[in-house]
Amino acid sequence: MGILDILGGKSPKKALKLKSKVTQKYGDPVARQKAIQQLGAMDFPEAVTVLLARFTITVEPQTTDADEKEQTFELIRSRGAAAVPPVTAFLARTDHASSWAVRLLEALLPELELVGILAEQLHTLAHGYTRDPEKKLVLLGWLAGKTDPRIAPAVLPLLDDMSDDVKIAALRVLGPLAHAPAREPMLHLLTGGETARRVQTAAVEALAASGFGVQGFREKVEALLPEPFFVDKAGLLKRRGAPEAG
Repeated sequence: MGILDILGGKSPKKALKLKSKVTQKYGDPVARQKAIQQLGAMDFPEAVTVLLARFTITVEPQTTDADEKEQTFELIRSRGAAAVPPVTAFLARTDHASSWAVRLLEALLPELELVGILAEQLHTLAHGYTRDPEKKLVLLGWLAGKTDPRIAPAVLPLLDDMSDDVKIAALRVLGPLAHAPAREPMLHLLTGGETARRVQTAAVEALAASGFGVQGFREKVEALLPEPFFVDKAGLLKRRGAPEAG
């Protein structure tokens, strides 16, 4: 008998055995809720790993689903720094429930550390195949508006993503960052013959936000510009009525 058993705790092996109950979508919800409570009382990483699996399923009614997920969130958050490794591993290995993982890490880590984790995740996603764009969109949504220098290099490859939604989200992150290596890729995306119109619109907005010139692409860009955008004499893409910089 181990010390955890003596103190009334449970072994890691017991925690893993509770996964089937935590992810049970149908039947009596009491069994699932009891398993969540049991895992919440276990003080080791395996318990957090199993609790995280609760975020991967949806049950009815929605109020029960929301309540259980919030309870699970609080149980994991209460572990503090000890929860960071299993939550980070969960984010890396699953395409689902990424918003919960990011929310947890946001509660557990300083922004500087979280940006590093998310940028690394995006770099990995950009160089591999994923059928579901959900995780990319979640990470891009969180990074939008942040100015950390690690963000732009991680986001830039996503301009070539298969998903138009991902391309648009990447453009919204990149535009305000004015990352010089992104200028030509954004212009190529805007002027590409197979680029969807809504992606072109997002590219126009990103280029206007970046302050980049359209040198080398002016004729093609001007042919595509919707109102109220225009290219000025200096070759900068601007929005009519926008305040002048400086």
